[in-house]
Amino acid sequence: MNNKKLKPGWRRVKFGDVVRLSKAKSKDPLSDGIERYVGLEHLDPGDLRIRSWGRVADGVTFTSVFQPGQVLFGKRRAYQRKVAVADFSGVCSGDIYVFETKDAQVLLPDLLPFICQSDAFFDHAVGTSAGSLSPRTNWTSLANYVFLLPPPEEQENIALLLASADEYIYQIQSTRSSLGNLERSAIQSILGNERDWQMTTMKSIVKRIEAGKSPKASSLPAESNEYGVLKVSAVGSQGYCSDENKALIDSDDFVVDATVQPGDFLVTRANAQSQGVARTCIVENTPSNLMLSDKTWRLNFEGDAPPKRFVLAWTKLPKFRSYIEALCSGTEAKNISQAKFLAGPMVVLSEKQQFDVDQLLCQTDLTRKVLEERERVSATMKRALLKKSLGEN
Repeated sequence: MNNKKLKPGWRRVKFGDVVRLSKAKSKDPLSDGIERYVGLEHLDPGDLRIRSWGRVADGVTFTSVFQPGQVLFGKRRAYQRKVAVADFSGVCSGDIYVFETKDAQVLLPDLLPFICQSDAFFDHAVGTSAGSLSPRTNWTSLANYVFLLPPPEEQENIALLLASADEYIYQIQSTRSSLGNLERSAIQSILGNERDWQMTTMKSIVKRIEAGKSPKASSLPAESNEYGVLKVSAVGSQGYCSDENKALIDSDDFVVDATVQPGDFLVTRANAQSQGVARTCIVENTPSNLMLSDKTWRLNFEGDAPPKRFVLAWTKLPKFRSYIEALCSGTEAKNISQAKFLAGPMVVLSEKQQFDVDQLLCQTDLTRKVLEERERVSATMKRALLKKSLGEN
């Protein structure tokens, strides 16, 4: 970067010269009127919006205060690329840095989150992280990150352009989410009145449950030439995410029979929160170097079982979820046994319902694939736009 000729008005600056690390604290957030807290688990990779949070009243030890407009950056396992802009006040984990611009006339606040999202900034954060199990970067190292700062008028244009790209991606994600809700509503309509349902159990459609193993692994995701084991977060609220894995310390620990494959129907048996227990997904695409963990199951269905997509939708409907969450109530660890999962409710489809479900899922699957491809292309374009706009090599 130092040898690169600068555009007129652009200059090289250190991150710490234009960005301040907020050190605001609250010893008693509840008494101070703070209602929400944010942990790393509430930040989604690549998403600048905070879509979930915890309630301070439920008990929390976090003391770092953030305000609307400030940028939250996950310093632990920075490779996860967790950055968000707060739109409410709260307290956050000590593994989250709170950034703000020192002078809005020098660095536009709206541009800061995109600088933190850039490949170069993440590469610097990962490269300066220390620790084997939970590598963390530090403020001193981040403050020394050097980048190209555009003049104020260009900063505004760049921020608007990148915000528009983000908004377009958000709209696609929102449409995908609405499609899932529409699909479940349509299935509920096909099923009709619950009083008329003929019920059985999951055991009637599941031939076998395969559980993985959890060998020793690093905190970093596996490279293409390494083997990895899925984290429970790989089965996410939005579906399967292959990036949520850990590289095996010893490649000999890789269990070939537990290899994750396209078409697999996965279920989580444990999670920190009850809504994450028995979470399901269907693997669309995945690299061939990943294996199931002991907290993730693969279901093998009977030959006469309903379509996987229907089973997926069923496991997200209130009838099934209420059964699971009732088992996970209380203060004990949030998990479920295979026996209890197989004892869960399953509706029996009539011949007409089976036909209607097949027609519905055929239509929604086509729409879903179009949206997924559009989101993938848009995210790739945004990343390229971000790199070019900030003058990265």
